[in-house]
Amino acid sequence: MRDWKKEREASDPDIDGEELERLARDWDWHVRRAAANNPAAPKEILGELARDRVQWVREAVAASPQADGEILDLLAEDGDGFVRAAVALNPRTSPEILSDLAEDETMDFDYSLSKNRYIVMEAAAKNPKSPEEVIRALADHGDEGVRAAVVSNPTVPEDVLFDRRIDPSWSVRTAAARSPQATVELLAYLAADRIQDVRAAVAMNKKTSASTLASLAADRDVEIRAAVASNPIADPATLVALSGDWAWKVREAVAQNPSTPEEVVRALVGDGDQSVKKAARERLEGGIRT
Repeated sequence: MRDWKKEREASDPDIDGEELERLARDWDWHVRRAAANNPAAPKEILGELARDRVQWVREAVAASPQADGEILDLLAEDGDGFVRAAVALNPRTSPEILSDLAEDETMDFDYSLSKNRYIVMEAAAKNPKSPEEVIRALADHGDEGVRAAVVSNPTVPEDVLFDRRIDPSWSVRTAAARSPQATVELLAYLAADRIQDVRAAVAMNKKTSASTLASLAADRDVEIRAAVASNPIADPATLVALSGDWAWKVREAVAQNPSTPEEVVRALVGDGDQSVKKAARERLEGGIRT
């Protein structure tokens, strides 16, 4: 039976070193995994657990911020794809190893999407330490999951990100619209996308221009208008206009937005919808930023 008490002990960052070493050799792999996940685990313990017979323990080691180059190099050759994917996500993994893992074509079926995914390649595409040439190569990969992972990378080159505005996959375009590296020009282009999720991502991005948000405030889709109403960089004129929207969800978002002028919030206290009234009252009780 699983020993939850030992797992909690093995997870405690203040645990005595000798006790952690003892728990790292426990018969229960759940306890050993907890030891591997412990931020206080020294590299000696991680090195031992990197050779554990259970993949979930090795995967925890591969994801550890304490894992050094020697451990990560070892696990980059692991026989399990999820372990290698964890190495590919680890910010301490060397660019050389990431270049190798970017060519790993291991796939696993994602039941939430009902499709196979390149689990290691996607992980390498997301890692900020991946070399630029790797990112550029993966940006043209035939699989949309890999391309979306590239777009989500915080170090993706601006031109690579901009080129994805015409990607045939809406999931890639949505990832581009969510990117904190997205330019005003890219977001303005994606604001006219035919797919709701893409426009919603633009509406929520804090780098979207006031003029683009004003345009999206007139979108036919309630979810888009609500996203604009919740964006703290929306200008007062846009928020005033949305405070009169027919959809209660939009008006509620306006009431909750910290950038909404006080007089607008006070007016929404008298709204006919209870959710909007409640949101406005809570804003007033919590204090209005001026």
